[in-house]
Amino acid sequence: MVKAQSSSGERDAIDMLMEDHKRVQKLLKDFEKVERDDAHAVRELVETACMELQIHSMLEEEIFYPAVRSQVADDDGDRQDLLNEAEVEHEAIDELIAKLQELEADDPMYCAHFAVVGEYVKHHIKEEEKELFPEVKKMKTLDLQQIAEDMRLRREELFAQIEEGESETEKESASPQEPDATLAEVDSEEDSEDAQEQVDITRTRH
Repeated sequence: MVKAQSSSGERDAIDMLMEDHKRVQKLLKDFEKVERDDAHAVRELVETACMELQIHSMLEEEIFYPAVRSQVADDDGDRQDLLNEAEVEHEAIDELIAKLQELEADDPMYCAHFAVVGEYVKHHIKEEEKELFPEVKKMKTLDLQQIAEDMRLRREELFAQIEEGESETEKESASPQEPDATLAEVDSEEDSEDAQEQVDITRTRH
């Protein structure tokens, strides 16, 4: 991997991932304080946390883990195990989030599912920060600045896709219901034809 130009104050990949961790940890603390009967507030907080988690997960799975694994020898069992466990934890969290997204915020199981997601995430963060990241820092051939730049660009792409999706949803909600308008026109034409038939019948009788 080509080395990127970096300054002493530039964030590297681990700095970036740890900032993600801090944002998610804050959201988990906010969840503990939110009123459970305020379904709107609960859903807004949970959806924000899940979006952060999903983007973070994609950055690690698509960029960070492969880059680290490329520098780990096949016979380096300890480091291979750390990476394997991290990926399995991601899968478990993703499955819980998928189940959570099928529920409504006022469902009794909604908060329970997210609470379990939170426990998994806390464990995952602890494992990465205490075990995986220190090992990664020892890999002198790994360009953490370049990995950070790759993740930053990918994050921008993901947020752009999310914004585009939200924009399309808003347009669909705001657009007129053309099928209904078409049906209304058909009904109007049928009513006119019925009225004409009544007139024709009346004329015939006279």
